[in-house]
Amino acid sequence: MIVLFTDFGLRGPYVGQMKARILAAAPDVPVVDLLHDAPVMDPRASSYLVEPFVRQLPSGSVVLAVVDPGVGTGERDGAVLYADGRWFVGPDNGLFEFVQRRAAMVRRWRLPDPDARVSPTFHGRDVFAQVAASLYLNGAAGNWDERPGPRFDWGDDTPFVLYIDEYGNAITGIRGEMLADSAVLEVAEQPLHHGPTFGRVPVGSGFWYRNSSGLVEVAVNQGSAAAVFGLARGSRVRLVRT
Repeated sequence: MIVLFTDFGLRGPYVGQMKARILAAAPDVPVVDLLHDAPVMDPRASSYLVEPFVRQLPSGSVVLAVVDPGVGTGERDGAVLYADGRWFVGPDNGLFEFVQRRAAMVRRWRLPDPDARVSPTFHGRDVFAQVAASLYLNGAAGNWDERPGPRFDWGDDTPFVLYIDEYGNAITGIRGEMLADSAVLEVAEQPLHHGPTFGRVPVGSGFWYRNSSGLVEVAVNQGSAAAVFGLARGSRVRLVRT
């Protein structure tokens, strides 16, 4: 399958145009819309989500990820990674930092500079979609330069809300494995204790838990943590007791 992770949103033509380009090259490929409201124009915040969100994908999957504020500037290359049996294609701007950092095996290629026929503002459609289709069809890298890319000194975890889902749950950039069940988090000056599942805490109560992608998430049972605690992307989460 080809799995899409972008900050394009579902309004407008962009997701559809990119999928159409994929299907023109590989008509039978299953295309999965994983996320199209990634942190907008923020490769760093998005990088903390890409790796855990795709961890369950089968070997051979192609992840096409585009959060690309530097498109058309020449400030970043296009990249292809092969990490633990999965392919990744997108801008080389830190978006795959935690994919490569946490993988046991990584190979990496730099894509050639786009030619003049390519839209300078839509490499997702005109460059990366075509590469993703080729990877799906051939299961192998093209004739690209294999070379290391930039590395970023971002912390392994980040204590901020990165994503608010439709229920108002707040996904952070903290790996659940880093916290003991006894840990107490502070959100909007409110202490939150661990709860293993929603049904194990009282209705209307706030808590933190390890979500299905392995990240710490702040929630309210049968309520919206975003509304109750006034949370938004970028809100700080503090560890007040281990």
